Amino acid sequence: MDDPGDYAAILDDYARHLELERGRSEHTRRAYLADLRSLFAFLDERAPGAGLSAVTLPVLRAWLAAQAGTGTARTTLARRTSAVKTFTAWGHPARSARRRPAVRLQLPKARRTLPAVLRQDQAIAAMAAADLGAEQGDPLALRDRLIVELLYATGIRVSELCGLDVDDIDTGRRVLRVLGKGNKQRTVPFGRPALAALSAWLSDGRPALVTAESGPALLVGPRGKRLDPRQARTVVHQTVGAVDGAPDIDRMAYATARRPICWRAARICASSRSCWATRAWPPPSSTPT
Repeated sequence: MDDPGDYAAILDDYARHLELERGRSEHTRRAYLADLRSLFAFLDERAPGAGLSAVTLPVLRAWLAAQAGTGTARTTLARRTSAVKTFTAWGHPARSARRRPAVRLQLPKARRTLPAVLRQDQAIAAMAAADLGAEQGDPLALRDRLIVELLYATGIRVSELCGLDVDDIDTGRRVLRVLGKGNKQRTVPFGRPALAALSAWLSDGRPALVTAESGPALLVGPRGKRLDPRQARTVVHQTVGAVDGAPDIDRMAYATARRPICWRAARICASSRSCWATRAWPPPSSTPT
């Protein structure tokens, strides 16, 4: 890895490493590879022909400083720092951690702001709007109510919701088996309102839409294929948009005020999903619900 060579071949090998060994998502792999292409272009300008041997700590710092000078966001700089850290660890496995060029890079501290969330009355109105559409028994309305209920009850990501299979639901214990980032599995509880929406969908909604292409997918679209996350986000924005004064939210928050799931869920927020992490499935009977 220290000799000048074909960057394209290196990136291909690194992409396979991210996918197969680190379990990174397609979005993360694409972002990391774009970051490395930016670094390689900087190397060619600074030391033409030197190849990866020119990757040193001063060069990496100069690369990040040049981007910071052009107004690159701190979150982007933090991701690019992580990308080169991972890359140099992969490219120099025989070196000790102290001798890897990126080990001393520090992640820029990003400015963190609280996400926009619904007030209690707005959340109640949003749930009522979803319930109203489902009262007609339309399969798509039943599905949309389930989307809103599960996101509100559990705080899982939209992509995680769309990845659920029917077998991932334990209705007896009212928990979901969720596959998150890095292929890490966890169980997440949900309350009785979400269970009611789930039961209506499984009995009256899903059978009307399911086809041979549906497979085990819990949520399906009008043509029977697994629901796309973009479609699910549209459902959320349409439901919340029907509420007067509701903010433009990107993710539903935990139901901490209207319908607490259990004593623990009422004291945490969506950013603390890790406290539910467990590899046990089905979960033990002592799971609090």
